[in-house]
Amino acid sequence: LALTLLVLFSLITWTLIFAKGWLQWRIRQENTAFTQRFWQAADLPAAEQIAGQAGGALARLAKQGFDTLRQMGERKTLAGAGDRQVVMERSLSQQVRKEQHKLESGLMLLASIGSTAPFVGLFGTVWGIYHALVAIGLSGQAALEKVAGPVGEALIMTAAGLAVALPAVFAYNAFTRANRVVLADLDAFAHDLHAFFTVGKPFVANSAQIHPMRARAAAEVA
Repeated sequence: LALTLLVLFSLITWTLIFAKGWLQWRIRQENTAFTQRFWQAADLPAAEQIAGQAGGALARLAKQGFDTLRQMGERKTLAGAGDRQVVMERSLSQQVRKEQHKLESGLMLLASIGSTAPFVGLFGTVWGIYHALVAIGLSGQAALEKVAGPVGEALIMTAAGLAVALPAVFAYNAFTRANRVVLADLDAFAHDLHAFFTVGKPFVANSAQIHPMRARAAAEVA
């Protein structure tokens, strides 16, 4: 039973590692390409068209901003009613949280496997040693060569548990760090969009003139 669980944990871990790794690579590629195209748009309709055609977290965030801007112009729903800055900030924050939930999906499973796999391996070791000692007691032969073999085989389960847990823990830490970088980019882009939609111009991108909230987001990553 313990070995079956460890094999299952290992399959889940490596599946998540490859899936989340591919997702992180794709997000970086999409966000980089979209940012360059978006701020080079000639006007609002061109920027909205780019946001609608592109994929990725930043593109969805921009599309949410344009949808909110349209709702505020129509004033036909509760989502578009209220102060312009407050409505836009609420809408962009909600989209950032949605993207955060997508990024964090599967991480709890990695953390659970990393914390429980060693105990599953230890349980397999204890169970194996118990059966080995019972078998030795029934045979009446307590010589070292009779004890060392079964006990050594049982100890393999502890090593197997650690072998399953270590990749899960490393992957969890790596993806958590990568998610913080992506979320910092999302927060910075959300602030730029908020300034653009409410004031009429974005903050200077990639410069020393950083908005205080954007600076805090970058500090959290560091």
